[in-house]
Amino acid sequence: MVLISLCGLALAACEPGGEVSRAAPEYLGVGTSLLEGDLVQFHLTMDRVAEEEDLNDYAECAAAQYALIRGYGFARHVRTKMKQEGGIWEADAVYTISPALPRGLRTIDAEVVVANCEANGIPTV
Repeated sequence: MVLISLCGLALAACEPGGEVSRAAPEYLGVGTSLLEGDLVQFHLTMDRVAEEEDLNDYAECAAAQYALIRGYGFARHVRTKMKQEGGIWEADAVYTISPALPRGLRTIDAEVVVANCEANGIPTV
């Protein structure tokens, strides 16, 4: 009996280590709006999203860079709404930005996050 792996059947879609490769996400842009005080809204668009976390990472990278641009060191996630239409994903995310570490569970150290985004090829604002 011969066992054939899925990678053996679809060689073009597999990496040498036997892992299935996927098309890299395409980052289609970020728009920002200062809502009120320290609240910032981000409208993001992506294609080839493997999982919703890809879009969350993109939003976090945008928020971190925006905080640095405005002279702040931190951000905190408030909410994100996502939708998909025709394979294109859109997110509407809101973050607060602040000079000091904000209270809450989903806080972001902007410098650390931006460095991580650059290392992982995720664009920022």
